[in-house]
Amino acid sequence: QVQLVESGGGLVQPGGALRLSCAASVSSFRTYVMGWYRQAPGKQRELVARITSGYNTNYADSVKGRFTISRDNAKNTVYLQMNYLKPEDTAVYYCNKWPSWSAYWGQGTQVTVSS
Repeated sequence: QVQLVESGGGLVQPGGALRLSCAASVSSFRTYVMGWYRQAPGKQRELVARITSGYNTNYADSVKGRFTISRDNAKNTVYLQMNYLKPEDTAVYYCNKWPSWSAYWGQGTQVTVSS
């Protein structure tokens, strides 16, 4: 059984910052490529960033240079530091492995960027 619990979202003004956390209850967490995804209203869920077991990272072009993904394998936790937030970053943010477990999505955390 896999459980993913996201937290850290909220309302922030454009240009602001948030740090999201995702606690994963899954064995062998350190072996998985973990990712942050987001889904904006009326849009498909998209991959925002991912991090390998060896700490290599990849980002969507839309967030490159603004977002940083990291992980703490001792805590089974993955983070997303989001800086210089824009209104178009507004979405529900989820974590999952990459490629994702289709059956194991958490509740997500809402990020709203608005003045």
